[in-house]
Amino acid sequence: MTETNELQPVPEVETQAAEVQTAPAPEVETQAEETMQPEGAAEGKTADAEEAPAAPLYETKEQVVERLEAIREENTGGDKGELELLKQVFYKLHKAAQLAARTAFIEAGGQPEEWRADIDIAEENFKSAMAAIRQRRAELAEAVERQKTENLEKKLAIIERIKELTTTPEEANQHFDEFKQLQVSWKEVGAVPAERATEIWKNYQLYVEQFYDLLKLNSEAREYDFKKNLTAKEKLIELAEKLADEEDVIVAFNKLQGLHAEYKEIGPVAKELRDEIWNRFKAASTVINKRHQEHFEAIKAREEENLRKKEELCEKAEAIVVDDLTNFAQWDERTKEVLALQAEWKTIGFASHKQNAAVFERFRQACDRFFTAKSEYYRTVKGEQNENLEQKRKLVEEAEALQDSTEWRKTGDRLIQLQKEWRTIGAVPRKYSEQLWKRFTTACDHFFEAKNEATAGQREEEQANMAAKQDVIEQFKALAADTATATIDKVKELQAQWNEIGHVPFREKDRLYKEYRAVVDELYKQFGASQTRRRLEGFQKSIRQAVAKGESSLGRERERLLRLFETRKAEIQTYENNLNFLNATSKSGNSLVAEMNRKVEKLREELDLLQCKIKTIETEMRAPKQPTAEDDAASETE
Repeated sequence: MTETNELQPVPEVETQAAEVQTAPAPEVETQAEETMQPEGAAEGKTADAEEAPAAPLYETKEQVVERLEAIREENTGGDKGELELLKQVFYKLHKAAQLAARTAFIEAGGQPEEWRADIDIAEENFKSAMAAIRQRRAELAEAVERQKTENLEKKLAIIERIKELTTTPEEANQHFDEFKQLQVSWKEVGAVPAERATEIWKNYQLYVEQFYDLLKLNSEAREYDFKKNLTAKEKLIELAEKLADEEDVIVAFNKLQGLHAEYKEIGPVAKELRDEIWNRFKAASTVINKRHQEHFEAIKAREEENLRKKEELCEKAEAIVVDDLTNFAQWDERTKEVLALQAEWKTIGFASHKQNAAVFERFRQACDRFFTAKSEYYRTVKGEQNENLEQKRKLVEEAEALQDSTEWRKTGDRLIQLQKEWRTIGAVPRKYSEQLWKRFTTACDHFFEAKNEATAGQREEEQANMAAKQDVIEQFKALAADTATATIDKVKELQAQWNEIGHVPFREKDRLYKEYRAVVDELYKQFGASQTRRRLEGFQKSIRQAVAKGESSLGRERERLLRLFETRKAEIQTYENNLNFLNATSKSGNSLVAEMNRKVEKLREELDLLQCKIKTIETEMRAPKQPTAEDDAASETE
């Protein structure tokens, strides 16, 4: 190999350096998603286990502020991940508290647009502590950047000195010890600004390899370094190849980054082995990088699927109609549907960082619209429920005032009426409903139980009376069936027995009386018809006798009967008019109507008799006059 060839830069070095810089992992941000619980505090939502580290449980905003104060006291700037988590947890609790306060305000009758959040002292303390920590982190970051700038100057000086040592093989041999010390110094110098790191490392690697290529006199030392570097790089390659068995892709990728950092710090190997050793390391890195890429592609696909599912829930929430809800049961049923959507939302993972916030806001607004409408409905009916509450309280108080009464009939009727009124009154606030109903039923039950106990003997007597009256009715029916043996005296005797019998069960009273009245009326109708016939026959006989005696009073009798006929006819008309206006809704009204109907019936019977009498007189008046004994005597004399 000629000297000229040895002085040429190694063409693969730049390519190797470029490939060592593997692509950084995409940033995966964990999100503490707020849940929609319009009538209570919001609950936290954690990401998948692989996306969020385990963290302490903070139940109050004050606990979060306390942790921030501790971080500020440490004066180290804290961990960025923990600070982000504390921020998410605090504002999740903060929003939940605001939502609960707003819901309470609306339920108390306030308008949604009039609600204003109170000043939160915990939020002020949180902002103050977070600002102090951020300022400290900025100061530390500024110090780190200053240090990186100083490190950059140091490394540039080292590169410049190595460059000066690679002019000729003789100088390289003479300054070998200095070169080794420069390598040690390079490793001791810290990080440089990120935008210059690759450039600085490439230059350093280039001039180090050129120095080794120029080194001639101390070839034994050079070979020793090459061998030592080869051993170190082979060890890193073996570690990189083992990372293929690491289950956690993120852990494997992060470890690979560390191996790459170490690989950069190791010096060159023999020129003929450089491509081979680098290709082995690159192949092991490719396996890890591919798994890393596939991992985040899977996350992206899962996020897209989660977004699709969340958009479907948004559409369902937006499609919920409230215009047709007219009672609490319907609102409760529709509320269950919304809460079911929210529960399903919690089971779905995160969408991408940019889309997740937007789709959550869309879902939250749909839920808010529903619960705002629900609050407005409850506020509207609240006044009506309070009026119903006052009405039912009055019924309860009256029932409790009557529960110890011993006026069984009167009080029982009133309590039954109160129960009917209770059913006509609408709903009351739920927290009072059961209590009022229990008081009301307790008072009613107390009275009716006492009544049943006090009237137990009376009921037995009423049952006996009912049997006795039923027996009287059966005797009346027997008389009606055998008119030959029926007499007015017998009927009046049975009526007297009926009147002497005491009370019967209230529910049977009307039935027994109707049955009794029907059979008695039938008997009197039969008696009335026969009596009418007898009276008419007697009247006809007396008329014929008067005509035979030559009495001429038929005209006057006819006029008298006609006047009586018109009088009775007018009485019937009066009774019928009164019946048209009589209120028969009460039991006493029913009795009066029945009595008046009986009187009308008797008047009609009398009217029929009068009409028959008038016809009898008119018939006799139209008949030819028969000669009397006096007429015969007068004729003979003549």
